[in-house]
Amino acid sequence: MIYLDNSATTEPDPQVLETYVKASSRYFANPASLHRLGNEAEDLLESARSQIKGLLGYERIIFTSGGTEANNLAIRGAAYANKGKGRHIISCKTEHPSVLEPLKQLAQEGYEISLLSVDKTGAIDLEEFRQTLREDTILVSLMQVNNEVGTIHPLAEVRSMLKNHRALFHVDAVQGAGKLPLRQEEKPDLLTISAHKLHGLKNSGLLAVNKAELEPILFGGGQEGGLRSGTVSVPNAAALAKALRLATPNPNHLEWNAELRSFFLHYKDLYIVSPTRAAPHILAVAIKGARGETLVGALQQEGIIVSTSSACSSKNKQASHVIEAIGLPREYQDGTIRISFGAMTTYEDIIKLKKRFHKAHQSIKGVEQS
Repeated sequence: MIYLDNSATTEPDPQVLETYVKASSRYFANPASLHRLGNEAEDLLESARSQIKGLLGYERIIFTSGGTEANNLAIRGAAYANKGKGRHIISCKTEHPSVLEPLKQLAQEGYEISLLSVDKTGAIDLEEFRQTLREDTILVSLMQVNNEVGTIHPLAEVRSMLKNHRALFHVDAVQGAGKLPLRQEEKPDLLTISAHKLHGLKNSGLLAVNKAELEPILFGGGQEGGLRSGTVSVPNAAALAKALRLATPNPNHLEWNAELRSFFLHYKDLYIVSPTRAAPHILAVAIKGARGETLVGALQQEGIIVSTSSACSSKNKQASHVIEAIGLPREYQDGTIRISFGAMTTYEDIIKLKKRFHKAHQSIKGVEQS
């Protein structure tokens, strides 16, 4: 099988697995315990935290169960901690559900939510953002890279527009971390990362924090500085630090993306959904009059693994909220698939995809390649 669904999850790096197994075997004690084994576990935990602080350049690292929890903590935690300053929050219509759903909950609690619209490339309008920003805005939350079509938000411009504003800036970097560098001028106050998107382990993530006040959304023993109660998984923290150290943007992805774009142009009934200036590891395309899941199944028969959209919503028969927001023509909406590369993708995988796509396409359309 050729695995090209890396935006859903990635295969764990063997070195990350080795770190996890070793830490699980030797540092199994609760890091909050007072005995020697607990102290040793705590030392490894803090070593992992320190490494990540250095890699990301953040003051605080809060370990979480993944990107969803980190996004919830960033959004709800910041909203509750800053409600005395205002109750207005800005985000975007194409954000991940782990951002949109907490915002819906906050709206029910009396917060005012403004969701920016996007154009056909999935990009926000900076002038709309400027006009939406208010004195009582307390939080702006945007993803670095859209998980379905790869659109890159203009983080540096948004950061600049917030320079003299008290609103906190949160970035969901789940799809960008380890693939696109985060420049200093883009750096937000709150940053979400998920390990399993960069060849780490599931149920492991973090929220990086700089000069931002938060309130906890989970209550218990007060771990992680009181912001994330629950026994911290030392092996997961060590493995996440390892995954981040190993993560490096792959320059080949841009070339492979361009090659596939040229290849797909040969199909008259195929629409390239991802914008040209998208993240190079994500390429979404759609076939007119077809169903995405049918094409996914046909490609699987040819040994190619891709997805229809976000794995969080791919089994939902309704059109993706991202596809609807960008205004993809109705005849293409049901036929969207997403191809996504990872660190273990090879050029041979791309060649095999090109060779086998035509057969899969014929099996569902019954037409010859133009």
